[in-house]
Amino acid sequence: MEQDYDFIIIGSGSAGGAMAYRLGEDGSSRILVLEFGGSDAGPLIQMPAALSYPMNMKRYDWGYLAEPEPALGGRRLVCPRGKVIGGSSSINGMIYVRGHAGDYTHWEDSGAAGWGYADVLPYFRRMEHSHGGETPWRGTDGPLHVTRGPRDNPLHAAFVEATRAAGYTTTPDYNGYRQEGFGPADMTVWKGRRWSSANAYLRPAMARGNVDLVTGAMVDRVIFDGMTAVGVEFVRRGARHRVNARAEVVLAAGAINSPQILQRSGIGPGKLLQAAGVDVRVDRAGVGANLQDHLEVYFQIACLQPITLYKHLGLLAKARIGAEWLFFKSGLGASNQFETLGFIRSAAGISYPDIQYHFLPVAISYDGQAPAEGHGFQLHVGPMRSKSRGHVRIRDNRHDSAPEIRFNYMSHEDDWTEFRRCIHLTREIVSQHPLDPYRGREIQPGDGAISDDAIDQFIRDNVESAYHPCGTVRMGAADDPGSVVDPQCRVIGVDRLRVADSSIFPRITNGNLNGPSIMTGEKAADHILGRQPLPRANDEPFFHPDWESAQR
Repeated sequence: MEQDYDFIIIGSGSAGGAMAYRLGEDGSSRILVLEFGGSDAGPLIQMPAALSYPMNMKRYDWGYLAEPEPALGGRRLVCPRGKVIGGSSSINGMIYVRGHAGDYTHWEDSGAAGWGYADVLPYFRRMEHSHGGETPWRGTDGPLHVTRGPRDNPLHAAFVEATRAAGYTTTPDYNGYRQEGFGPADMTVWKGRRWSSANAYLRPAMARGNVDLVTGAMVDRVIFDGMTAVGVEFVRRGARHRVNARAEVVLAAGAINSPQILQRSGIGPGKLLQAAGVDVRVDRAGVGANLQDHLEVYFQIACLQPITLYKHLGLLAKARIGAEWLFFKSGLGASNQFETLGFIRSAAGISYPDIQYHFLPVAISYDGQAPAEGHGFQLHVGPMRSKSRGHVRIRDNRHDSAPEIRFNYMSHEDDWTEFRRCIHLTREIVSQHPLDPYRGREIQPGDGAISDDAIDQFIRDNVESAYHPCGTVRMGAADDPGSVVDPQCRVIGVDRLRVADSSIFPRITNGNLNGPSIMTGEKAADHILGRQPLPRANDEPFFHPDWESAQR
């Protein structure tokens, strides 16, 4: 590690890896990437089917626990964040969703000029190497390989046919022309391995020789000369280090850690910083505010035929799957098993989908625990655009203190209405005739959860985070007091400091956030380098022609 670099990137995750790759592309800049976690080597991260392990391991996860949630009976939900090379892209479910065109229209309308769908679509194309996606909507020569699973379990086809029987449509590519509908899922898997930002971006960037990576580095704060960011102070193996940035410091530490580092650096709500013993450099109320997430419930159905993944959960079966993956990078170990997805609108008058479905041919929880019922299948279902907002706040000025993470889940009344619709619409789909040969009893919510009160209680007791926190360093117009970064990702009020990760999202996007986070890093790199953004796209995506009067 040198003492001086052109660019210092804090965080090696989805956006950080992409920026390291793009900022160093021409070989003229020296770049340092600071990462607190360690190596991503080994089968628990690289084997797609092992996804439930790394997000539950202290070695790879920051181990954050959110504050008790009043609307969820005081439950405290975990908030896994990647503490490893590749960040959360190394511990996530590898499901790839771009988001809907309407999400980016909202971003632009919220003050993020130049981040509309026509602006971001070229960056999605630049970053992707899509295998099986819809042309010309998809990229085919980018560093991020996006593939599809075999979908050879008959439950996949039966489920999609059930959605058609219920009046919904199929889509060949929810990341293409039409998101609305049900069809094959995209995953960030390549040649049987997790294709994290570390594999796709960071390793190729480091191979050029002008990108250094320091692991075990817990960043304390950004160093300023007046109002200009000039370096970073971090702690490694108990010793404090300082590195200097000749051009810019870029925060890419994610929706939980980026606002913390800003706050410890003196940028944030003045009273909060003073109470934490931090000198106020820029009093900015939006730092740590606007926290959003997706919630979901597991809708589980017993299966009448012994065809689910339940038969592969024993030790011998797992050993066979592991051996096939280790030697050949093939078989069940080479898929995340989320091979069918869907997006629908919950009611007439909603212009684009606001409910997401993940289909899984086994009834199991994220921690790997299967129900006693044995064979089953499940739908992960939840609303996309909750109106509830939370915050991330430092408790003191120590670099190693966990922050206060308060989501305020289900604190808006509309959230309950939307979740009830999820349950009713899912029951309607599951009751269709194509699932007759497979459908057993409803494991959960169960026969007792029929009334609104009973459904609400099921949600209160069982709803889980989909692990999509975002929004805590909101991007918007420079004169908007709620904004933290401007549309070029520059932190408002200081110079030579930017943020580029899911924390800058004005509002959460449809689906899983890894794809939009990488896109953010790709686009931010052009802003940082002073390049003209890629030319706007003219493609017109699908919006249901009868959305104002019809739900499907």
